[in-house]
Amino acid sequence: MKFLHSMVRVRDLDAALHFFCGLLGLRAVRRRDSERGRFTLVFLETGDPEDRAQIELTHNWDQDEPYDGGRNFGHLAFAVEDIYGLCTRLQEAGVTIHRPPRDGRMAFVKSPDGISVELLQRGEALAPAEPWASMQSVGSW
Repeated sequence: MKFLHSMVRVRDLDAALHFFCGLLGLRAVRRRDSERGRFTLVFLETGDPEDRAQIELTHNWDQDEPYDGGRNFGHLAFAVEDIYGLCTRLQEAGVTIHRPPRDGRMAFVKSPDGISVELLQRGEALAPAEPWASMQSVGSW
């Protein structure tokens, strides 16, 4: 068996691509627009040659209302090279760090559609550092 992808529905494809590609650093590798079905699929990868799993962003063209939690699932998780650096970059871009990396190991943020994204430090945890070490969690994650 081989894991292929996880699918998340997105209301604003441009905002989702900015978050996943522009901020998190994933890359779009395939796109399919269906005029008949009125949807767009965009498949994303990390770019790591050992990681071929993908995320499928599904944009239904006629979806005006935000998706609620019942259409989401747990979370997406990524191993990152520098959790503090990435969280700083995300925060500077206006992304809320819902669970800061107080332990130098794990953080949670959300995509524009409310999908929880877990960030895990690759390898050993970094030494606790401010401002993260004393930052409180915000909202749900």
